[in-house]
Amino acid sequence: MTAEPITLSSSRPGAVDAEATVGTPAAHACACGHEGEEKIVLDSRTIPHAIRHATIFGALGAIKPGFALDLVASHNPLPLLGQLESSRPGEFLISYLENGPETWTIRLTRAN
Repeated sequence: MTAEPITLSSSRPGAVDAEATVGTPAAHACACGHEGEEKIVLDSRTIPHAIRHATIFGALGAIKPGFALDLVASHNPLPLLGQLESSRPGEFLISYLENGPETWTIRLTRAN
């Protein structure tokens, strides 16, 4: 079995990087080498199925209130959204940015 790379980016696939087109990005507090982002993009299609939900929940746990994660999926992630609402009721606002038929992109914004 070959491991597939997990792809994280600061924009949806094919989107124009807003920071590259507008002024200087805001200062970033840690020394990780990345600028502070109000949202990140997690392409779940590259995550092995056996660990996909756990990976997504781990990423969501790292999101600060007011920040967002754009989740890209190959199907409508209703089971995942059901688990999210069951385990963390009202913690994330959910908006569909892209609604199939081949790709779904959902913005999950941490409310509290």
